[in-house]
Amino acid sequence: MLTQRQLFLKHNAQTSTTPLLLEFVKAKGIYMYDVEGKKYMDLIAGIGVSNVGHCHPTVVAAVQKQAETYMHLMVYGEFVQSPQVDFAKALASVLPANLSCTYLVNSGSEAIEGAMKLAKRYTGRTKLIACKNSYHGSTQGALSLMGNEEFKQAYRPLLPDVQFIEFNLLADLAKITTKTAAVFIETIQGEAGIRIPDESYLKALRAKCNETGTLLVLDEIQCGFGRTGKMFGFEHFGIVPDILLLAKGIGGGMPIGAFISSEEIMSVFSENPILGHITTFGGHPVSCAAGLATLKTIVDEDLVKDVAAKGKLFKSLLKHPAIREVRGKGLMLAAEFESYPILKQIIDGCIEDGIITDWFLHCSNSMRIAPPLIITEDEIRAACEIILKNINDVAAH
Repeated sequence: MLTQRQLFLKHNAQTSTTPLLLEFVKAKGIYMYDVEGKKYMDLIAGIGVSNVGHCHPTVVAAVQKQAETYMHLMVYGEFVQSPQVDFAKALASVLPANLSCTYLVNSGSEAIEGAMKLAKRYTGRTKLIACKNSYHGSTQGALSLMGNEEFKQAYRPLLPDVQFIEFNLLADLAKITTKTAAVFIETIQGEAGIRIPDESYLKALRAKCNETGTLLVLDEIQCGFGRTGKMFGFEHFGIVPDILLLAKGIGGGMPIGAFISSEEIMSVFSENPILGHITTFGGHPVSCAAGLATLKTIVDEDLVKDVAAKGKLFKSLLKHPAIREVRGKGLMLAAEFESYPILKQIIDGCIEDGIITDWFLHCSNSMRIAPPLIITEDEIRAACEIILKNINDVAAH
């Protein structure tokens, strides 16, 4: 009889020739457990998803209750479904007044795709601007906005009228004109290795978009929902977008994404033509119930309060000659090393010692550190001890 790993390799489409092949059977809090019962600390939260931890009891209860009440009823936007309404209302309650209208989808890539259509439809323009080393998803439209040719060259031709600017470079803002429909930008760049912009840059970007009638679209798919020490990343910089993109951490482990704007902007999808954007499973009732429970957990347990301090603790502990720097805000961090081969050995050693960490698509010499927000100071100390031990092991060879 074939093992699960063999069946995985035989029947599941592969995304690389070297999958980790770890086989987990349970997850709880910040830990995952393999088939032999070995415990692993998840230092990447499923790539920014499990902000409230794995299987948070409030989220699990909400999922179970909704699953036995009803699941799919109709394509998004036709029926009044309380899980969708309640989640959208809750999101509006923690966002600025102009971000009051939510379109719920299934993923971050879908949120990007919807926002691209919305920006073109509302402005009547076709040109889009994104940043070099950006990551916005893997579908055709989202890939068109990716600022790394290595990951997109095999899939050309992609969308036309996309121009790239240097992240955090004021001079490049001159490329935004009255022909630009929207600028898509990560509030904090994720796959570039956690790059934080200057506040003056984002304020100048906001002003340039206002001047040219361009929509500012902030991708907070990784940095939203408390990850940086505030509920939303843009709160650090004194600006507000025209369209906000969320996914990953908003569902507590369930698949859901959203693009959020004003009623005025979002209204263009309802006529000329009607059904300007449609989705069968977007806003799935079970995912929306999980999303509401996740938001409620973050607020009720005040999980954001200690995130900045936890990030500082990581930075204070991760001191080593092999670590060039530790960048980031809150629990969205990158520890940079000399090269990918060195980092890969450290990551492999950490996994062997029960710590799950990773690298970045556009910055392969930096270690991703983005654990669930519920991680304790003692767990941070334990994780850093293992990371430093593996750095020393690699350095010794």
